[in-house]
This record gives sequence, C-alpha cells and structure tokens, in this order.
Amino acid sequence: MATLITGAGLIGRLTAEMLAARGERVVLADIRDPGASGLAFVHCDVTDAAALDAVVRRHGVRRIVHTAAMLSTGIRANPARGVAVNVVGTTQVLDCARRLGLGRVVCASSTTVGYTMFGSHDAAPIEEDLPMRMLGERPASLYAASKIAGEHLGLLYHDLYGVDVVMLRYAAVLGGGGPASSVPGRLLEQLATGGRSGVPVVLDDPFVLWAGREEFVDARDCARANLAALDAAAPVQRVYNVATGDWCSLDEFIATMRAVFPRLQVSVPRPSTTGFAGFPHLRPAPSDTRLAAAELGFRAQHNLGDTIAYWCRAGHSG
Repeated sequence: MATLITGAGLIGRLTAEMLAARGERVVLADIRDPGASGLAFVHCDVTDAAALDAVVRRHGVRRIVHTAAMLSTGIRANPARGVAVNVVGTTQVLDCARRLGLGRVVCASSTTVGYTMFGSHDAAPIEEDLPMRMLGERPASLYAASKIAGEHLGLLYHDLYGVDVVMLRYAAVLGGGGPASSVPGRLLEQLATGGRSGVPVVLDDPFVLWAGREEFVDARDCARANLAALDAAAPVQRVYNVATGDWCSLDEFIATMRAVFPRLQVSVPRPSTTGFAGFPHLRPAPSDTRLAAAELGFRAQHNLGDTIAYWCRAGHSG
C-alpha cells in the first residue's frame, strides 16, 4: 500500500519524509520536480483526473494527503488558475478516491477560513464549527474562499459518497527551504535575512503586519498532523484546527527573532490596524485545539521560539 502526497512544497515534502521514515511507501506528486529528495516523484497536475487515476493505479496508492495548492499571493495574481488548482484540484482528488474506492484522504485547509468571523466572535478559543453570516462574513480573500469550498466539498463527498476524508486547518505556517511564497514565510525570511546581515529591516508590507495577536504553527507540526489524521481511528468532527493554542503580537514575534539574531533591527513605518495578512478584524483568541487532541491524538510539539530557532539557525528560511 502506498500513500500519495500531492504537492511537493514544504509540508508535502516533510509529510512524505516522515512517512518514509516509518517504513511506508510514498509517492510525491507535483507539476514541478522538487529535486533530489530520495523520494519517489511523479509529475502530475491535480486538476487532471486521468493523470491522478493513472498515478494511483500504477503505484498501488490507497491513501492520499492532499497539500497541492496555490497560496494567497499566487492565487491573487492568477485567480482563474488558483481556483482551478485549489477547488477543482481538490474535487478531482476527492473524486479519484470515490471512483477508485480509496481509504483515508487528508486535505490541507487553513484557519483563514474563519478570519472574517473574528469581528463577531467572543474571547473563547476559535472552534472549528464557528458561526458565519454567509454574506456579511464572506471570505476576504480568494485563498480563504477556495479553502472554504474545499472543506465543504470534502464534507459532501463524505456525506454523499462515503469518502473517508479529514480536513486540517493549519494556522499561519512557518518554515523554509526555498523562496518564500506564503505571507508568514515572507515575514520569517525578511527578518532572518536582516538578522544575519545586520542590515535594518523596514517592515512596510501591510500583509506581513498585524495589530493585536496572531497564531503560527511549525511546518513540521503540520506534517505530523497529516500523519495523525491518516492514522486516526474515529475522526468524527472531520475538520480540525492545527495550531499551538498560543498567539503573539508583532512585537513579541520580533523579540523572539531577536533571541536568534541579536543584531536584528526592525522599523515599522505604518503600524497595522488590521489582522494578519490584511484581514479586516483582529483575532479575538487562538484556535481551539482540543478536538485535534481528542480525535486525532495530535498536539503541536513546537512553540514559536523553537520554530524560529530551528528554521533560522538551520538556514532554512531563505
């Protein structure tokens, strides 16, 4: 039995490496070759149903971890392609599982699906089944809209066709290993570059700023959550937050970076008045992680300091 990992980005590669390390057969699929990794790799576009079926049959795939997606910056620049990858691609993965009778499918989602509801939420931890006004609290980004669509499609494929799907809402993911394409990745890379060089950093990109507090998660924990979701015996909720349960201000984030790079100098010409990545509301609380612990057996292992120290000291952030 093999597990197919769609998307050879950081979380996909880490997930594949962790599965291989415990002796499992893994196939990593993407439209771009990630280079030498020691893993079985195939070129495959997740929007291509025939190509997906061929990979599954050729490699004896029985489970899928679906991480392939266009992130917020990419989907903003090319919305039609982004929706095709994030929505149609997710549908093709789910339908492949339906047609071929596969086992567990784990799909990567994002806590940004709930960001527009922050304005009406109280100070309790942010639950998965949070209330939403369909118009007034509609998604504020194409990326969040595509992830909400993916979650609903996954739940419908479970309800209507019995596809065994689990959706994981990652908090803002921190990690490295290549050019940063995510908003939190850009923040980490910019600060780490300034910290190494001693050149003062000017944070003037409003998307990497936030007022109040925001939550982050280590890419290694996202990969561990993928494995926990593959293994979980009874995932009743089907949608889970993947986060630490902690949150921090921008000043606290910079201070944690400065513990690794004492020379780091940062200025913020125009402090943010919004939430992270330009979302309109400030986060009222961190995400509730109790269901992930109870039903998946997952708890994050890495706090912010550990995450920054690992990815920056190892030179992984850029």
